[in-house]
Amino acid sequence: MPEGPSIVILHDVLLPFKGKKVISASGYAGIDFSRLEGQKIIDLKTWGKHTLICFKNFTVRIHLMMFGSYTINEGKKYNPKLSLHFVKDEVNFYLCQVAILDEPLSKLYDWAADVMGDKWSVPIAKRKLKDKAGEMICDVLLDQKIFSGVGNIIKNEVLFRTRIHPDSITNKLPPSRITEILEEVRKYAFEFLKWKRAGTLSKHWEAYEQKVCPRCDILLHKKKTGKGKRQSYFCNNCQILYK
Repeated sequence: MPEGPSIVILHDVLLPFKGKKVISASGYAGIDFSRLEGQKIIDLKTWGKHTLICFKNFTVRIHLMMFGSYTINEGKKYNPKLSLHFVKDEVNFYLCQVAILDEPLSKLYDWAADVMGDKWSVPIAKRKLKDKAGEMICDVLLDQKIFSGVGNIIKNEVLFRTRIHPDSITNKLPPSRITEILEEVRKYAFEFLKWKRAGTLSKHWEAYEQKVCPRCDILLHKKKTGKGKRQSYFCNNCQILYK
């Protein structure tokens, strides 16, 4: 599943279409394509894993889910979920969720939750964590209402960097460790973005999909953790379990 930094890259790819008029729209998404036709894209935004294509009175939300992708001016062997046609160009989205939002985005989105956004707030995130006191930190880090844009790669790498075991219970973590996680999430997200743009992301993984702990030179553990049963990679020697 594409994480927040990858969606920022998609935003940048789509920026040249800002101000352009959609000549026609098609696909198999369950939306009224006629609403898009003749409409001009007035803005492009992101919130975590959501791409937001803004028109005058509504917004098209794209969520790439686990296997979603997109192409510019080229197709694939299978049909797009949404295809936007312009005078000389086209944008295609595949295997994704597509929805039309009629409410103002300010009513739908908590911008302070977006770890890559200008309004990301550590104090607000700390307050939200109080409602997740008894949950495993591996689950909490994937909660999009608190850490919008964080996926399994960021989760694993942040917990490894902060030396915290994924099975740790959130309210058992010392306040200083909570602060460390919140600061590291944003820091790593922007490093992820830099490496993704350079095509070197996987070369920088220290825990995710790795076999040996680079600190302890012993085998990393791999198992599905938390209620979400997402894959975790961790070192039982240097990552502390708080329970």
